[in-house]
Amino acid sequence: MILFFILAGLSIAFSLLVVFQRNVVHSALALVATLFLIAVLFLTLEATMVGILQILVYAGAIMVLFLFVIMLLHPGALEGRRTLWWTVGSVGGLLLLFEFVRLLVGSATPAAAPAPSSASFGSPEALAQSLFNDFVLPFEIASVLLLVAIIGAVVLAKREM
Repeated sequence: MILFFILAGLSIAFSLLVVFQRNVVHSALALVATLFLIAVLFLTLEATMVGILQILVYAGAIMVLFLFVIMLLHPGALEGRRTLWWTVGSVGGLLLLFEFVRLLVGSATPAAAPAPSSASFGSPEALAQSLFNDFVLPFEIASVLLLVAIIGAVVLAKREM
């Protein structure tokens, strides 16, 4: 339990760094650290396949893609729009904080013990079964969205050249 609170606290700290960093590259690196800590949390839950995929896919491939898009969009040109997003992010953060407080105050009864996980929890077979049977549509939508984002970044970069 102590390890969970340490990892959760570090994850929250790095996710706050993602939001409050002035430099977008530093913000992306803080996001890599956050994703890595989430992978460690999966590993503590004995979901080794999900933890390894978290590191390989999100902290590896997706973050390289994010950094590539950031570099293509010239991050210095976007600095003038910070006040609008700061306001929107602050309001969203306050709403989220309000929900957390309401959740913590409302749950005066102790939570029930979690059900024991099955032997196949976190295994490649269970993950593939869930991903390609239950969540195939969201999986395909995410891949199309990533493709559209890459094409959009290239089009925006080519327009400025």
